[in-house]
Parts: sequence; structure tokens; C-alpha cells
Amino acid sequence: MMSTVDWREVPASGFRVPEGTSLPDLTAELVELLGDADPVLRQDVALTVLTTWIDRGVYDDLLIGLGDGIATGLLAVRPGGDGVFRRVGSARALGRCIARDSRRSLVPRSKVLEWGDRIATWLLAERDLRTHVPGKGWVQAIAYGADALGELAVSPHLGRAETRAVLEVLGDRVLAEVPFPWTGTEADRLAHAAVRLIRRSVLPLDTVEDWAQRIGERAVAHRPGAGAPAPDAANADAFLRALYLVLALGSEPPSIRADLVLTLVGFLRELHPGLLG
Repeated sequence: MMSTVDWREVPASGFRVPEGTSLPDLTAELVELLGDADPVLRQDVALTVLTTWIDRGVYDDLLIGLGDGIATGLLAVRPGGDGVFRRVGSARALGRCIARDSRRSLVPRSKVLEWGDRIATWLLAERDLRTHVPGKGWVQAIAYGADALGELAVSPHLGRAETRAVLEVLGDRVLAEVPFPWTGTEADRLAHAAVRLIRRSVLPLDTVEDWAQRIGERAVAHRPGAGAPAPDAANADAFLRALYLVLALGSEPPSIRADLVLTLVGFLRELHPGLLG
């Protein structure tokens, strides 16, 4: 695709929309660049320009079409190659579309939930778990997918059923079988998204505790002394620790924080008796 503008000049201009250009054409270029192997073009230019324009309301009258177009980039999940960059960039940009709607109420409820379903479906299917690719930059699909669901977590369109469904998606992602444990910020970002959901205070304590118990039991199944933990058990352990920290130290604690922290402490003591016994 022949570029109609010098995209590197747009951030330098204060992110003004270039004059004498077609916004649909510019948007098509930006969406295509979300999958570029050059990390500067992909992250510092395309993603930054697109999300800045979303946040500033450039797309307010076009948000449905923009979100639908971005969502197509979440398809065709295959490990390896450069396709993961487009998927991750699409999830991040679609999360910002949801965040914009949360502030301005621009999109029907059914459309926001459809976008959330697309993000959740991709996040569960994604198998490219690389943190960083030399020469091509950051990947972090799970971490950025968690961020996108974190934006969905504060949408006014989520009811109790949807809140529970998204929380289960996060739990399923934590417990998914993987070839190696996470090495980046996946556990922290998944925990932050989970707390944003729990903070809505629409789920009863027993529902949240049952969800945490499922994760805790997987981690405890390979506790110290039973051999090296399986990667998914190690991820579950890391997630429980991250969830404890977000609950214990985060601002705006959910109403069930005290009870949930006690549940997590029980699992963490069992997992790390030498440190916490």
C-alpha cells in the first residue's frame, strides 16, 4: 500500500489529522501498519496515532465501523511468524474503542459485547506467547489482551452475566496449557483486569471465591516437593501472587477484598510454606 502521508510526522505535529487527506484512507493505512514488523512504525506510530485519534473523538461518528474493521485483525490465530503483531495491535486498539464508548456512550450495547467476545475468543485461542522478538519489538499477547478485557471490565454495558463470563475467560487463560511459564507481565495484567471486574460488585463473594479456588487448586497440584511445577501451574501461582498484590495494595478496593485476600493467603501459604508458613 502506497502511503499518502509521512506517518512519522504525525506525532511531531501534535497528532493533527493531516489536511487534504481522506480519513478512511488514513485509517486503512494505520490498521494495516498495526501488523508491521518495524516496531517503530507499528507501536510508536500506527498504534499511538490510532489510539490518540480514538481518545480525542476523531472517530466518534465512525466508531462502530472502525471497531468492526479493527476486529477483523483478531482472526487467523497461528503460532510463529509476524501475524501476532496485527492481532495484538488490533486487541489494543479495539480496547480503546470500548474505552471511548464507556466515556461517551457512542455504541449500542450489543456491539460492545460483540467486540468483547471477539477479544475474549482471540485471547483464549492465542498460542504465540513470545514476550519479545529481537529486531521486531514486544509481543506480550496475553498481557495486552488482558488490558483490552480490562477496558471491557469497566464498560457500563456489562451486566452480571457478562461480568462473570469475562472473569471466567481470564481464569481459563491463566490455566491454559502452555509450553513454558510466562516471562513478562502477563500475571500482573491479568490480575489487574480481574480486579477491575470484581470491583463492579455485581458478583457475590462465593462466585468469586469459587473462581479463585479453581486457579488455586491447579497451582497447589504441583506445589514444592512434588517436582518441578507444570508451566500452567507456575502461571497459576504467579497469578495468585499478582492478584493478592493488586487487591492488597491497589486503590479503590472491591467490597469483598478482605474475604478474597484471606482465600488467596490460604493458597499462597500452601504453595510457599518455607516462606509464608
